[in-house]
Amino acid sequence: MISATRSLRAALATIALSGCARSPSTSLTRGYDAQVTDDINRLRAATQSFRTVDSAVAVGYPRTVPECLVHENHGAMGYHHVNRAYADAKLDVERPEILLYERRPDGAYRLNGVEFIVPFRVWPRDSVAPVLMGQRLNREDNLRIWYLHVWAWTKNPEGLFANFNPDVACPGSTGKVYKPFEATP
Repeated sequence: MISATRSLRAALATIALSGCARSPSTSLTRGYDAQVTDDINRLRAATQSFRTVDSAVAVGYPRTVPECLVHENHGAMGYHHVNRAYADAKLDVERPEILLYERRPDGAYRLNGVEFIVPFRVWPRDSVAPVLMGQRLNREDNLRIWYLHVWAWTKNPEGLFANFNPDVACPGSTGKVYKPFEATP
């Protein structure tokens, strides 16, 4: 009986590991360590239901966002759906503060990634940057936040943690063009 139980456990472990090897997140995390891969898998599991905007709205993300952030040379970030209740000093892979959506030409939303933020009011700008998934968060002085983009649902040729994704677009958007080196009005 013990031998049969061990054999069953071994078989289940093999199936689970072979399933992980083929998971979509594997191609996203190629070149990163096992901890990043595990974190991306947890993030994808936690945000799977948010691929439908209604599910995101049910837990506090807004249904619509007026502007899509675009960079004239680097692609877009998309529409930032912010759950303000999560904007605190705690970074939790399973509770991203922002969901990054793209509106497709047919009007449907597509979840591309997330953004983690920590406001300066709870993590001062002159302190050491917070770290998540082995990455130091970036400092954004104009918005008074630390931030990190994670392209967990759409492969980004610029990298898993890049700010913009050249494969993301904002068709029909009248959103603003992001120009990082211009003064804010």
